[in-house]
Amino acid sequence: MTGDRVLLHGEAGEVEFVLDGDNNPENWPADVYGRGVMIAEPKVFGLLYLPEKDLADFEDLELISRSSSSAAALP
Repeated sequence: MTGDRVLLHGEAGEVEFVLDGDNNPENWPADVYGRGVMIAEPKVFGLLYLPEKDLADFEDLELISRSSSSAAALP
């Protein structure tokens, strides 16, 4: 979820947005880019978009903590 804290190749980052087809932040079309997440990690990568199809095999992304807004949305 947007705001979740992550490690990307060992560097601290944050989920900028999730592109899921229903929610298209910054007018990113899901039919062009596919579903996925934008990760901001300013030290090394800057912004990195990871398509959903690559997330399952992407071993260098680790969830550290949920944002307060996404934690409130969990049942």
